[in-house]
Amino acid sequence: MERLLKYKLQYFAEGAGGEKTEEATSKKLTDARKEGQVAKSTDLITAAALLALFWTLKTFIGVIGNNFINSFIKTYNSIELYANDDFTHATAQWIFQDTAFTIIRISIPVFISAFVVAIITNIAQVKWQITGKPLQPKFSKFNPIKGFKKIFSKDKIVELIKEVLKIGVITYVAYDTLIKHKDILLKLYDMELLQAIYLIGNIVLDLGYKISIIFLIIGFADYIYQKLKFKKDMRMTKQEVKDEYKQAEGDPQVKGKIRSKMREASQRRMMQHLPEADVVITNPTHFAAAIKYDKETSEAPVLIAKGADYLAQKIKEVARENKIEIVENKPLARMLYYNVEIGNEIPPELYQMTAEVLAYVYNLKNKHV
Repeated sequence: MERLLKYKLQYFAEGAGGEKTEEATSKKLTDARKEGQVAKSTDLITAAALLALFWTLKTFIGVIGNNFINSFIKTYNSIELYANDDFTHATAQWIFQDTAFTIIRISIPVFISAFVVAIITNIAQVKWQITGKPLQPKFSKFNPIKGFKKIFSKDKIVELIKEVLKIGVITYVAYDTLIKHKDILLKLYDMELLQAIYLIGNIVLDLGYKISIIFLIIGFADYIYQKLKFKKDMRMTKQEVKDEYKQAEGDPQVKGKIRSKMREASQRRMMQHLPEADVVITNPTHFAAAIKYDKETSEAPVLIAKGADYLAQKIKEVARENKIEIVENKPLARMLYYNVEIGNEIPPELYQMTAEVLAYVYNLKNKHV
């Protein structure tokens, strides 16, 4: 016997609200930024800092080297000066501290340059906004199941590939650089100390400079990848976009009900004031406008009620119940309905037409009296 199976395809979609196909809204991006979620490459920051470090060393190696040499000479002279019975533990401690402070003072400008470049690179990627949210503990991070899944996630595989690539690059560049300088390195034993230090320093700087540039290329590639990944991760389902719109603008159904309630309240107030009207001007079937004129309270007639179709019929019913004159004037009824708000005086361009209707109504009242 053949059976038909019905499937609800939305259960197979990604996430409860369906597949994430919509671009992230500005609100979601702002909220993510407040939570510390941004597209940022730490590899690019590290590479830029390393490049700044080695560039500073290579540019000012002469000054830095002379300062270190002078510092060592000063230290050895101090030791020789006190190399007698006066050389105590306190003297040795003082010499050591003075040498350490001198080395730190010489090194600080180099590390400051790397630190400044790292900050600038970070700000260039994510702009300036301080948040402590990423530092706050989250119990969800201690979930062993989620942690196990992350080990074999796509992101971890990409990170592993990057680390293997970096190790491979370092190994290759170091090997290639050392091979090129192998003949010189084998002669180090025949060189003077300062000459050997200068040679090794140049090799190390050249090696660091090359590695930093390659790391910078890897960092730029990683930054592009992080931007694309962040954009994809921030995508939203159609339902999420709708829910966010409801939160920002209010539920359309709720807003519609509020507007409906406001219209009902406005119509009730209008109907309460309708018995005060002097005349109701009609289309005669589609529009109705009620006018009141009191010389003591206003300079011109005031529109106290108006309506179309069903509401126009209700206005005429109330008018008949309260023995208010109903006058047919199609042009005036339409102009009053479309151009005058309830509670406002009629505009000067309608004075003539309205005055004729009121005069007609007053004449009828005088005849009845």
